[in-house]
Amino acid sequence: MSTYKIVDDAYGKSGVKLLHIKRNGPVHSIRELEVNSQLTLSSKKDYTEGDNSDIVATDSQKNTVYLLAKKHGVNSPEEFAIILCRHYLSTYNHVLKVQVQIELYPWQRAEIDGKKHNHAFVFTPVATRFCTARMEKNGIPTIESGLKDLRVLKTTQSAFVNFVNDDYRSLPDAPDRVFSTVITSRWEYSTINVDFCKAWNTVKDVILSVFSGPADKGIFSPSVQNTLHLTEKLVLDSVPEINYIEMILPNKHYVNVDLSKFKNVGFAHNDTVLQPLDKPSGNIRAALTRTLASKL
Repeated sequence: MSTYKIVDDAYGKSGVKLLHIKRNGPVHSIRELEVNSQLTLSSKKDYTEGDNSDIVATDSQKNTVYLLAKKHGVNSPEEFAIILCRHYLSTYNHVLKVQVQIELYPWQRAEIDGKKHNHAFVFTPVATRFCTARMEKNGIPTIESGLKDLRVLKTTQSAFVNFVNDDYRSLPDAPDRVFSTVITSRWEYSTINVDFCKAWNTVKDVILSVFSGPADKGIFSPSVQNTLHLTEKLVLDSVPEINYIEMILPNKHYVNVDLSKFKNVGFAHNDTVLQPLDKPSGNIRAALTRTLASKL
């Protein structure tokens, strides 16, 4: 006779959308969020017996997001996620574990005639900010932050040469190529005593700096892997509260169009007209963490 045990479970509300307006006289600030909450209860009777008496309804979780936003405001996604975690664990004795995921929509204050507008904003999706807070009963919250959809491209100072040359290879060496990718990165903090907004902006600035290099001459990249590693290393050097970072860099290929085959109107050399190719593509991922100093 087989016996069974529930080894993992959670339920919650997904896609709770919220616009919070902070009104400081004529100057307004906004945060638009999408919130997902997941609760794990001490009892499994809702699953095994169909007994709903311990369920905090997902609609109630939606209402909680709005009520706590009104009560506490929204300073950063990470801080608001911690507020939600603490609320569920302190309000309901039978809630053992909470996970809150938040995505921040990328609004920026509009500038009119060189002056920042008091109450007008522009949607600027350069990169999307997100975070996840996790907390257990009588525990402390752990925070993971990240960014996604950061699409970058540079037209030179990138190469890919001297890779494995065997019977399966068809790709030639590329001593100078277009380098483009759509960056996703997530990182973990060792503490919650962090200026989360400052840290997030620092990570984004480091990513762009290592990818681009100085404005007048750039920086050479021998591979996506090397650029990724140098970026993660500089992030850990720049933000001591981050103890782990992961990056995913899929290739967005741009290949020179062969115009030499057009006998009468073609061009023997072409490095100005390229064709974007989205699939198939390489995908490069790595994670970097701090290690304890070796004892001598």
